[in-house]
Amino acid sequence: MKTILVATDFSVAASNAANYGTDMAIAMGADIFIISVVEIPAAVGEIPIVINEGEMINDAEKNMANLKEELSRKVNGKMNIRTEVTFGLFFEHLEETCKKIDPYAVVIGARGKSGVERIFFGAHAAYTMRHLRWPAIAVPLDSSFSSIKKIGFACDFDEVVETTPINEIKTLVNDFHAELHVINLGRKKEFDPEIVFQSALMQEMLISLKPEYHFLTSQDVDEGIMTFIEMQHIDLLIVLPKRHRLIDKIMHKSHTKQFILRSDVPVLSLHQ
Repeated sequence: MKTILVATDFSVAASNAANYGTDMAIAMGADIFIISVVEIPAAVGEIPIVINEGEMINDAEKNMANLKEELSRKVNGKMNIRTEVTFGLFFEHLEETCKKIDPYAVVIGARGKSGVERIFFGAHAAYTMRHLRWPAIAVPLDSSFSSIKKIGFACDFDEVVETTPINEIKTLVNDFHAELHVINLGRKKEFDPEIVFQSALMQEMLISLKPEYHFLTSQDVDEGIMTFIEMQHIDLLIVLPKRHRLIDKIMHKSHTKQFILRSDVPVLSLHQ
């Protein structure tokens, strides 16, 4: 049985992501596993922080029980809902849970309305998308799951054989019987010889899915892709976070983080 893993801090954004993950699980006949990691707040300057671990865990368990009850009414016995509350570091526990249950995907809220939610929960989502080797879906606050009919795949046509997780993409497209739209980003010339060569390799790898190919010419890559997914009614955007050298991290902004924090549709990260 496939399992959708949902990470929550019980914020509005996280609760919306839990509903998205649950509706996705219903659509594909999967189970749900919801985890909440109670983290130690960071100290501010010289001001000491008094931690009552037991109280924090109790509050989280009450919130989890309420969330499970709400989702149980939604699924009406159609799936198993497992939950877990723990104390520690968010990403460390998320990764350990993935190793145990090998989820189909991890679902997390991308951002909240308040400044605090945008900074902290958005940071968790961005870090998870860049570093978790399981498929991770960042869900915008106002996004809900109805179906996945069109999947966008943002690709720079750079070393496509070595960097593209073809099997995962094929599984996703076939599971939802979706259209695949391959979006070229980061280059201005559509007929650059290297792009032609790499795109030919991509077409060969994805030929069974019969994807459509699109070449963007926008000066702002992030804005160009977001305009495209809005005009094409894309339901899910796939990105491939690539690890850069330190100098590249300093010189270039993270496209993955920009997508996550600004996109109006769910963003799925896949790693090679």
